[in-house]
Amino acid sequence: MAFAVVVLAVLFASTAEAQVRSNAQAEQNRSFQNDSQRGLPANGLYASDVGERFIFDGRGTRPLFRFERREETWVLRSTPAPRGDVIYRNDAGAQILRVTPDGGLTLYTTRTPNGSPASRIGAAPALELPTLGPIRLFTLMNQRGSLVSQALGRLIVINLTGEQSEALMVDALIVTTEAVIRMARTPTFRDRVNGLRSITLVEGPRSSVTFARGDLRVVVNPSDGQAGRPSSSSIIRAVAPRE
Repeated sequence: MAFAVVVLAVLFASTAEAQVRSNAQAEQNRSFQNDSQRGLPANGLYASDVGERFIFDGRGTRPLFRFERREETWVLRSTPAPRGDVIYRNDAGAQILRVTPDGGLTLYTTRTPNGSPASRIGAAPALELPTLGPIRLFTLMNQRGSLVSQALGRLIVINLTGEQSEALMVDALIVTTEAVIRMARTPTFRDRVNGLRSITLVEGPRSSVTFARGDLRVVVNPSDGQAGRPSSSSIIRAVAPRE
């Protein structure tokens, strides 16, 4: 009797696992169909011909993009292009992806400004905002402040005030400090951040970024979700505007 019970349990487990796999496959197929209907690339992990890997997530109201080994998520907007193509740009207007009507996808980066063909190589998790809690947020602020101060060789004060979306503020903190560190390590931009003394992050009705009197001020709009946070490109342009 015990043996029969074990067999039935195994068979039940196998059936349940098969059902789970079937449901997952059906959900994935529906996701791909919905993406196709919206004119979006399928959600997942992609790789370009030169080896750059990135995640595309079109589940939300705005498509999201992130390089696999970086922390910044880009919120993309689409614009029509000749021959029925669609171009996806970040908030600074830079072209990130180009998609053809037959699904061909090209990635544009500083490494490949003329584009590199890319294809889906697997599944990827949804690109969601990070959540920390007050204590871990305070620790993160100290860590990011130390990294920025070390990169510039002087104390940089970080001020963060927000009540509506802790997750968006955390995201903005990481993206802003990472942009400053990149500028400090780049000879082209190093002199532009010499006057930086503080970084201020606040919530407001409209996202923006300004740099004046030594303070880099980033305003995020929680009602816009991830689109309510300026990207690193916008931050760099505020500190080092193009001539």
